Amino acid sequence: MNVRDWYSGLTRRERNLVAVASALAAVLLLYVGLVLPLQTLYGKGMQRLEQKTADLAWMRSVAPQVQAAAARTPRAGESGESLVVLVDRTAREAGLGGALRGQSPDGEQGQRLRFEGVSFDALVAWLASLEEQHGVRIEAANVDPGAAAGLVNASVTVRAPGAASPGAASS
Repeated sequence: MNVRDWYSGLTRRERNLVAVASALAAVLLLYVGLVLPLQTLYGKGMQRLEQKTADLAWMRSVAPQVQAAAARTPRAGESGESLVVLVDRTAREAGLGGALRGQSPDGEQGQRLRFEGVSFDALVAWLASLEEQHGVRIEAANVDPGAAAGLVNASVTVRAPGAASPGAASS
């Protein structure tokens, strides 16, 4: 016996009851399958928004303290660390110590650096941190392709913060 035969064997009242129950089941499935997940997503989104708003308010409240602390943080030259020591220490911390093949003076407060087989991305990130965190000026860079993809050989000239270039006129 199939469903049609079963349905046609029901009385009119039973058919109406089955139709109403089917409609209620369809509405319930629609609610559970569509509306309830959307309400849950909306609630989670609102919680995230509230959390992000609270985080932003906290960040704004501590921003003056962070700026004051940043102003007190010593930069290269201010910490008493020589440029040679700073370059060597930060290069090793960045994982470039093995690729740093030479350092030679360039004027009173400058250094010429030679790297071989160094990751280009790591070198650029290290130079950016030298400039941003320590105030070291990058005066020149010569980069040639290395033996493998992503590796380069580079000559870089750096200068301590506040130092004049060797060719600049002094008074």
